[in-house]
Amino acid sequence: MATINSFRLKGKVQDSYLECIQAFPLTTISSDDHLAAAGEVMDGLLARGKLDRGQQSYLDALSDLVASYEDEHFPIEPASDAEMLRHLLDAKGVSQAQLHRETGISKSSISEVLSEKKPLSRPMMRKLADYFHIDISVLAANI
Repeated sequence: MATINSFRLKGKVQDSYLECIQAFPLTTISSDDHLAAAGEVMDGLLARGKLDRGQQSYLDALSDLVASYEDEHFPIEPASDAEMLRHLLDAKGVSQAQLHRETGISKSSISEVLSEKKPLSRPMMRKLADYFHIDISVLAANI
């Protein structure tokens, strides 16, 4: 029984995709040197501006391979509660006092979180998520 593949590349799109593959084959990134070379290829494609569908498909696949290598070899730890709250305050341009007034979270609780003396509580996370218009999962990364 024949399978229909709707993701098949044809014509000029296939040609540009295969040109990219021939220049820099898609394979698991295996070293930091390989990562650097992949980065140069990605930068070159991005510098072109508008890419055709074949080039974009290639770039997407190469980006996934790079991300996989970086996730394994250069993991980024989640931000602490204090770092996250400090960032949200800075991004919105509000003070601790204003946050207290507008959310009802006590000044001492805000101060203790910012000085890393205590973590965000679930009720604080809910109020902060509502106040900053973010998904609560952003604040719950450390739970």
